Amino acid sequence: MHIKLFRSTFTAKSTGGELTIDGRYFCDTLEDVDRKLEAGGVKVYGETAIPRGTYPVVVSFSNRFQKMLPLLVGVTGFQGVRIHAGNKPEDTEGCILVGTNYAADFVHDSRATFAKLMNKIMAAIDAGEKVTIEVS
Repeated sequence: MHIKLFRSTFTAKSTGGELTIDGRYFCDTLEDVDRKLEAGGVKVYGETAIPRGTYPVVVSFSNRFQKMLPLLVGVTGFQGVRIHAGNKPEDTEGCILVGTNYAADFVHDSRATFAKLMNKIMAAIDAGEKVTIEVS
């Protein structure tokens, strides 16, 4: 399974985008501010989107959220980057929030959208597929 995050909307508080799965639109996204770390930007702890790149995705237990969540592996300068539910920039510290109907600094229906995404990721893993996410 190949997930791709297309960043498209940049505000002073957040970064909005779209998530595709195997080339098909799946949902909208919300992240912290894109400081273009891969081009030498400076990270602000808890307020910076991860660098562009392709990362393996595994599902593991999150101590913070006390449940199984997708984890991006090998993100330079970050630890514990997850995909999870949330609606606004304050709900993420470098993680990717999923939802629908992106509005400036907000995504709707995050819990329902995350549940659908988690089901797709788990089905892929159960089928023996590797899961990756490409952030662009």
